[in-house]
Amino acid sequence: MRPTSSSAQQALELLAARLRHLRQEAGLSGRDLARLAGWHASKVSRIEHARRRPATADIRIWCRCCGAPEQTNELVASLETIEGMFVEWRHMERNGLRQAQEAVLPLWERTRQFRIYSSKLIPGPLQTGPYIAAVLTALMLRRNLPDDVTEAVQVRLDKQRVVQEGDHRFAVTLEESVLRAPIGGGEVMAAQLGHLLTASAMPSVSLGIIPLGADRSRMWPTESFFMFDDDEVTVELVSGHLRITQPHEIAMYGKVFTKMAELAVYGKAARNLITSAVAALDD
Repeated sequence: MRPTSSSAQQALELLAARLRHLRQEAGLSGRDLARLAGWHASKVSRIEHARRRPATADIRIWCRCCGAPEQTNELVASLETIEGMFVEWRHMERNGLRQAQEAVLPLWERTRQFRIYSSKLIPGPLQTGPYIAAVLTALMLRRNLPDDVTEAVQVRLDKQRVVQEGDHRFAVTLEESVLRAPIGGGEVMAAQLGHLLTASAMPSVSLGIIPLGADRSRMWPTESFFMFDDDEVTVELVSGHLRITQPHEIAMYGKVFTKMAELAVYGKAARNLITSAVAALDD
């Protein structure tokens, strides 16, 4: 089964290339390896072309047949990373939105430096209760989930204590268009923007907003993402939740965040964009 995110697919292709190199180094053809492993002849080809994700047992057999058992643990670890990268929403939310919100609590609590870029929504740590309810209700209806929105809203609000407690720091960069998308209607959005003004003055929060008129020749809007220290990046896709843990990919997101932050305005200029968005709600 092929991973359904491009990042996971690229990681699978890298693993496939390493397995192919291992076979070639052993002087085996694909048919030779299939015969030694007791597999159908096409299985080796499908794995090496990243059309089939190998199982842990497949990798162990592969390494043994290629005379390289010492590489087993490293290759199995690579496979486990791929399997953890992409989770479909239907699996993550199979027990409802509340449990999906609770599942990330340990990650939030141990993270000290949050870097958040959003091109779609006000991010969770800075959301009001009614805004959260509007977002989660839309997700519930879109994904045909049980209605536990009230409980899920409370969990997300409880998570926001990390904004005010301890030594957590939040660097948040938003596209100005986020301010002008009235999630939940005008009244809910006006209150959310007012809360954003308040949150921007908190010692733990650095809020930058990229104006609509910013020159995007070299850095255009991308998918929204959360960075948790330098340990993990999460991306919410239409079909699922992408979890990135490979250091070189995390570094890529770090560079993108830095470039986005450089396009943003801060302080009074950012507050002016928020108040302008509030005024536009009455037009």
